Amino acid sequence: MSEEKVLIVRFYKEVIESGNLALIDELTSESFVNHEEGLPGQPPGREGVKYFVNTMRSAFPDIKVKEITPSLSAGNLEACHVVLTGTHRGELAGIPPTGKTVEFDCTDIVRVEDGKVAEHWGTTDNMGIMRQIGAMAMA
Repeated sequence: MSEEKVLIVRFYKEVIESGNLALIDELTSESFVNHEEGLPGQPPGREGVKYFVNTMRSAFPDIKVKEITPSLSAGNLEACHVVLTGTHRGELAGIPPTGKTVEFDCTDIVRVEDGKVAEHWGTTDNMGIMRQIGAMAMA
């Protein structure tokens, strides 16, 4: 498994699933740049990653990684597709808990430098989450 893939798997399993926020500083460079438009109010850099994880774990305290599928590895870049599940038990973007179970995906590309993630590009299916918890009508 590539160094980049190991970092992605550790992030999803140990940070997202297990809630080890201290690991974010170990996995990301001090100058980490996140190119993903995250959640409302999400700050840049490492603090933004912590904000994202805290928000998602608060909204979905039983969040689990269903699958991680590598899709591309080139040099110091790794891309993957991740499917997560969880039960909406906490507020999310002003939406009170619904108790509904969701399944949503993320696509990530990371650039690794000196053994740490230096940059991240990605998408999280926030619209899919909102539809599943009933915050948006299905089109």
